[in-house]
Amino acid sequence: MIDQTHVEALYDCDVIDNRGEKIGSVKRVWLEDGTGKPMWAEVQTGLFGMKESFVPIQQGTVTAGAITVPVSKQQVKDAPSLHTSEDQMSDEEQEALYRHYGLIPQAKTGEHDRLDDRRATGRHAAGARTGDEAEVTLAEEKLDVGTRRVESGRVRLVKHTVTEQRDVTVPVTHEEVRVVREPARGDQGTAFADEQAEVTLHREEPVVQKRTEATERVRLEKNAVTEQKDVKGEIRKERVEVERDDEPRDRR
Repeated sequence: MIDQTHVEALYDCDVIDNRGEKIGSVKRVWLEDGTGKPMWAEVQTGLFGMKESFVPIQQGTVTAGAITVPVSKQQVKDAPSLHTSEDQMSDEEQEALYRHYGLIPQAKTGEHDRLDDRRATGRHAAGARTGDEAEVTLAEEKLDVGTRRVESGRVRLVKHTVTEQRDVTVPVTHEEVRVVREPARGDQGTAFADEQAEVTLHREEPVVQKRTEATERVRLEKNAVTEQKDVKGEIRKERVEVERDDEPRDRR
C-alpha cells in the first residue's frame, strides 16, 4: 500500500503493470484532498513518452525504484485523456477514471478521492457543490449471474460374456426290428440248411452346434435437461442520510 512516505520516491520512477510490463514513468503524483494520500500517477506513455495517462496507484507497491500497479498496460493505454486545468480534476474527469478502471469511491469517509499534485489543492470529490445546491453520487453492486460447463460424471457401456444353461427338447428317431411271418410261395430256399439274414438298424442322436448372431445394438445418448437453480450473493449499496448541525440543542 502506497502512502505519503512514498511520494518523493515516486517521481520519475517506472510504472510496471500486473504482468510485469513497463507502462511508462511517473511525471506527477495526485494526492487525495484532505488526507494527502497518493491516489493517481500521471505517467508518460507512448512512443518517446509523448502521451500522458492517469494510473491508479492506491493499491500499488514500490520496490527497487519502480511502482507495480494492479492494472494492465492495455487498460492504461485505453484510459480516457484528461485536460486538467489549474492542476485540478473536474468531477466528470475523475468519475470517468473510476469507471474505466472499475474502482469504487471511498464512500465511508465521504471523500471521493479528489486529487492534486504537490502544489495544488483539489476540491472534495464525494459530491459537487454549486451555489446553494449539493449532491453526492451513490453506487451499488449488481449480481451478474451466468453459467459455466463442468463435468458432473461419466457413463460408459461395458460388454462382458456370461454363460447360462439351456434345456432344449429334440425329437430323435431310431429303427426297431419286428418279425413278420407269412406263407411261403414255392421253393424259396435250401431245405434243411443253416441260413441267416440280417438288417442294419439306425437311430438318430442329438447334435449340438453353436453359431453367433447379432441380437441388438445398444448406445448412449445425451439429452440436455434444464432446471432452475437459486443463486445467492451479497451486494453492497450506498445510502445517503441527511445530517444537520444547525439544529438548536435541548437546554434544560
